[in-house]
Amino acid sequence: MFAVYVEKPNPVDPLSALVVGERPAPVAPPGWVRVRVQAASLNWHDLWTLRGLGGPNGRPEVFPMTLGSDGVGTLDDGTPVTLYPLMGDADWRGDETLDPRRTVLSEEVQGTFADFVVVPRRNAVPLPAAIPREAAAVLGATWLTAYRMLFTKARARPGQTILVQGASGGVSTALIQLGRAAGLQVWVTGRGATKRELAVRLGAQRTFESGETLPRPADAVFDLVGAATFSHSLKHVKTGGVVVLGGGASGFEGSLDIARVFIEQITVTGSFDGTLDEFYALLDFVADAGLVPYIGQVLPMERVAEGLRMMLEGRLAGKIVLARHASG
Repeated sequence: MFAVYVEKPNPVDPLSALVVGERPAPVAPPGWVRVRVQAASLNWHDLWTLRGLGGPNGRPEVFPMTLGSDGVGTLDDGTPVTLYPLMGDADWRGDETLDPRRTVLSEEVQGTFADFVVVPRRNAVPLPAAIPREAAAVLGATWLTAYRMLFTKARARPGQTILVQGASGGVSTALIQLGRAAGLQVWVTGRGATKRELAVRLGAQRTFESGETLPRPADAVFDLVGAATFSHSLKHVKTGGVVVLGGGASGFEGSLDIARVFIEQITVTGSFDGTLDEFYALLDFVADAGLVPYIGQVLPMERVAEGLRMMLEGRLAGKIVLARHASG
């Protein structure tokens, strides 16, 4: 079958490790199902896989590995499904994101950039009819991450003001759309007028240049950028507010104003993906609100290298979806 995969990772030149070719078709073991992939979306995780899944020597035992950690498609009986990407210990109970043995598609289980993928039955979630197929390809990783950040970690409520650091990334655009639909006052920072204009089109009420002083502190700040914005995030959250960290595109080193954190009782917390229950709640929210997740570009899966290069060069505006099989 057609597949996009890594035979031998390259931590220095990740695109050189990309292979677009053929792999054996998967067979679903008991308790698993086969999904015919219609579309999947690019994530930074795909670049980490190309680099070797952490560390200079990578994890050679898992390669070759098909890329892709989320997607949408159909079961063998034609049922449309969207994929919940997190898997873990079968005996784990509670929040799946806290399972020490958690893994996502394309780490230990072959990913979604292929004609077919096999997943545990619970990970193939029925797709509501109200959600377009290509839009559903961005829900499992990016939109689920944003949903958990907003409603589980920050416990955001209608009328509150939130600040999203970064105007055009996948999680950032999801935060904007979800926040506006939930009745929040959405503020966004971004480099360049074009990115800030996109944020306004998606629902942001106010935008600011990166690093700009805000007119008042926010109830919650969502930081996907990391080192370059963390001090700004901490400075512009209100007393008793929360800063939710969900990434580190600019690096993972940052200074913490410890005195302000404990004196003003500020919560600084991290967020990773989401639970299966949160995924079902996200699907209901998106369908009921009539939200259509913003997609910056749709490419045939064969042109995956173009999309990955755009990510590496910082030319993203929303998510890149890779289409494989036509829906219907």
